[in-house]
Amino acid sequence: MKSTFEVSDKLFELYHRVHRLINESMTEEGVSLARSKFLFFLSKLGPCRSTDIAGALNFAPRTVTEAIDGLERDKLVVRKPDPEDRRAKIVSITEVGRVVLEAAEHPRKQLIEEIFSALDDEQLDQMHEIVSRLVVRTDEIRRRKQEGAGNGASR
Repeated sequence: MKSTFEVSDKLFELYHRVHRLINESMTEEGVSLARSKFLFFLSKLGPCRSTDIAGALNFAPRTVTEAIDGLERDKLVVRKPDPEDRRAKIVSITEVGRVVLEAAEHPRKQLIEEIFSALDDEQLDQMHEIVSRLVVRTDEIRRRKQEGAGNGASR
């Protein structure tokens, strides 16, 4: 029987290998996995402030600003003044950004299908159940830690 650490290490190894392979394939199509996260977010939710992006993607504001600078330079997004706050800018995906995102999504989906084709339907269902349980447990632990930090901060 494998230890929890052996299984955990194998899971992290899988994640990193899949991430690297997908990033390489998407980059060949014109947008890295990291940049595609920004484009995907803007594509789904529409124009928004960079602070909204930072909060949603859990990135530092400076990281988001630098990423948007690069995306804007490549004409994948555009910044316009926020009509409600003259200090802020609204970021939108451009048509070029949509085309690049769509082109990069194809190899990502194709690779995921190819990787997971190693499992039959029953194994996929089992893996989904196992990973779902781990997600729930992770959320429980995070919530417990946040509640504990909140209690300690009030002392």
